[in-house]
Amino acid sequence: MVASESDILAKAEEWAKDARGVAVATVIETWGSAPRPVGSHLVIDENGSFLGSVSGGCVEGAVVTEALDVIENGKPKTIEFGVADETAWKVGLSCGGTIRVYVEKVE
Repeated sequence: MVASESDILAKAEEWAKDARGVAVATVIETWGSAPRPVGSHLVIDENGSFLGSVSGGCVEGAVVTEALDVIENGKPKTIEFGVADETAWKVGLSCGGTIRVYVEKVE
């Protein structure tokens, strides 16, 4: 069963209340064929546990890595993956689209 967006955000709140470092990644823009719509979330804790999806699984690993940096330094970032981007091929975004994901620390 796929977690709902409200379940994902509730998990972020739960982890933050447990004094874990937490980040939320949100799809803010898509072009062409994209596996998840704008507004989709992935929540990540400081241990690398996560819930949700920003890409249907094809770039989650890279987003988790970026989120761990955001948790550590507190600076939000926007990352982009697309079919023409060599990084996208490395992480598996071969659907022909582009996604932009905003990653921020939960305070």
